Amino acid sequence: MKNIAENLTTKDDKTACAFADKIISESRESDKWYEFFDDIANLLDHPKSLVRNRALNILAANAKWDTENRFERIFPAFLSHITDEKPITARQCIKSLAEIGFAKPELIPLILSSLQSADLSKYKDSMRPLIEKDIAETTRILIAKS
Repeated sequence: MKNIAENLTTKDDKTACAFADKIISESRESDKWYEFFDDIANLLDHPKSLVRNRALNILAANAKWDTENRFERIFPAFLSHITDEKPITARQCIKSLAEIGFAKPELIPLILSSLQSADLSKYKDSMRPLIEKDIAETTRILIAKS
């Protein structure tokens, strides 16, 4: 699949979402999509939050196949989405960190530190408790794992 980024960023969100779901599902079973890791990582800064959500979840699903430590190179950019401008993207990021922690336990201390120090003050009162709940749940999962 040469145009993976094009397929994940198409204006037809239904098609792009279905494609992302297929990649995520298949990535949990095999390393078939790992070769596109860098292409997907480039989408972390996409202006559209739905595209960032797709990239975060695909990268998390591929973390277990990362024998070349590509994940470590993009991890600061990945973690920056804990406080993404869009609360739904922040929530997607936070939830995906549990999967990354299971795949790469050496990153758990950094994940926990990043979650603990996240400044959520920019989020509306209606969203902040949801994000705090996600952080608490991901923290609980990762502490149990470590």
